[in-house]
Amino acid sequence: MVIRIFILAIIMLVAWGNIVLAAVPPKIEAEAAVLMVLGDNGDNLVLYGKNSTRRMYPASTTKIITLITALEKGNLNGIVTTSPRSAACEGSSLELKAGDKLILREALYGMMLTSGNDAAEAIAETVAGSVPDFVAMMNEEARKMGATLTHFANPHGLPDVEHFSTAYDLALFTAYGMKNPTFAKIVSTREYDVNFLKRRKVHLVNTNKLLGSYAGANGVKTGFTNAAGDCLVAAAKRGNVQLIAVILNDDNRWEDAAKLFDYGFTQMALDDSTK
Repeated sequence: MVIRIFILAIIMLVAWGNIVLAAVPPKIEAEAAVLMVLGDNGDNLVLYGKNSTRRMYPASTTKIITLITALEKGNLNGIVTTSPRSAACEGSSLELKAGDKLILREALYGMMLTSGNDAAEAIAETVAGSVPDFVAMMNEEARKMGATLTHFANPHGLPDVEHFSTAYDLALFTAYGMKNPTFAKIVSTREYDVNFLKRRKVHLVNTNKLLGSYAGANGVKTGFTNAAGDCLVAAAKRGNVQLIAVILNDDNRWEDAAKLFDYGFTQMALDDSTK
């Protein structure tokens, strides 16, 4: 009897081997990570976590909350005028020049696709009147979403000891943002022409390599500084399953994000099959 049960178990493992193996959480290189599945009523579920509440530099994944804040507090058709300060912002750039004008919607694409730090500061100044006032709005938005381990010091993510977040909090922000159709559209766009009012348009390609290369990928934002390492907040949807993967300080971020998504979609399929 025992032998018969053992044989049956082996047959089942062979028949379902791919599912059983795929359901094992993957090993990834990230210092901190989260995989979250979005619920219909805000009842999001964490499927995987690694140092998910460790305080980390978020680099340009900061722009997720910058985008949310601008969408909620700004006028999408309002005019953004680039100040000398924002034009001189260091790091990744939309190559804005002092005096450049474009509508806020275009600036948001420029900020998210090419990770323009200059665009982030120009947006902040336009929406709130100053960068510090906009940052205060960002922190208030974070508190509203239940992020207790996050504090922002700027709208772009350049290193600052007072600028930090966690993998879990970044997943919270993204889950909130993906409910907004404009947010979802911007972060899933692979290529875009940013139009200016008095200069030639600029063609951008999204820095998120998963868009178009991973089935179902639909966002969200890359990030890198020497202090933060390679970071990625990614999203993918198949059927009714929307996943968010946050990977912080990971030299293998693209492959590790794909591993987390593969695990998540398999896990959700297994859960459905047992209902």
